[in-house]
Amino acid sequence: MARNEEKAQSMLNRFITMKEEEKKKPKERRPYLASECRDLAEADKWRQQIMREIGRKVAEIQNEGLGEHRLRDLNDEINKLIREKTHWERRIVELGGPNYTRHSAKMTDLDGNIVDVPNPGGRGPGYRYFGAAKKLPGVRELFEKPPELRKRRTRYDIYKRIDASYYGYRDEEDGILEKLEGPAEEKMRAAAVADWMEMEEIKKEARRAVKSGEVAEVGLTSKILFEEEEDVVEEERKEREREEKEKEKEFVAHVPLPDEKEIERMVLEKKKHELLSKYTSENLLEEQTDAKAMLNIHR
Repeated sequence: MARNEEKAQSMLNRFITMKEEEKKKPKERRPYLASECRDLAEADKWRQQIMREIGRKVAEIQNEGLGEHRLRDLNDEINKLIREKTHWERRIVELGGPNYTRHSAKMTDLDGNIVDVPNPGGRGPGYRYFGAAKKLPGVRELFEKPPELRKRRTRYDIYKRIDASYYGYRDEEDGILEKLEGPAEEKMRAAAVADWMEMEEIKKEARRAVKSGEVAEVGLTSKILFEEEEDVVEEERKEREREEKEKEKEFVAHVPLPDEKEIERMVLEKKKHELLSKYTSENLLEEQTDAKAMLNIHR
């Protein structure tokens, strides 16, 4: 009995469903070409339908377990729907509707950075990858950025950036530095002049003290020479001694000079030598005359 009731119930359900479908309008099919649509509302409706299809397929392509072939097919279908959506958006603009392409989504890589993929045909967006299709072999390399090669700067590039500001020639153009350095420069110059004058006075008194052998005094108060001043005075004293020695060494004798006693001795020896030579010459003459005389006698 229950079986017959179930059969009757199922037949009733099928009959009610058939009657409801007869009351509905025939299912409209999206035009193949967007240019065939003449109504702005219908064009917007077909665009919304395409957007829903794209959303479903994008949600499906996030599953990495579908396999490489299914992922590639889904990615191709999404790109085809995107191109069709672009045609409908262009048709909506032609019919006087809003321009949806102005706020269209951009393609991103695995890190979420926007990637510009141009179309080789030059019309519309290029081929895009979605979800798990970005991790397919041969696709991941497209999203990897090549390592940046740091080019070494040449000497020309380095000197090209150097101008007058690098050498500090424009530091005083704004006038701020001059206002700050002016008073400080005057104070430093006055202090330097005062120190120099005081040092000169100390040096003068030190020279006088060194010459006279007295204690040096500057003004009314006695000044103690610091190590630097003492070194200066000592250097000046050594310089004077060096100059005196140089004056003494102006005449350089390359042979030893005899003194007075040596000169007297040499004169006496010379005189003795002259006397001896004279005596010997006289003796020789006498002997010669004697020898001649003896020869004459024998003849």
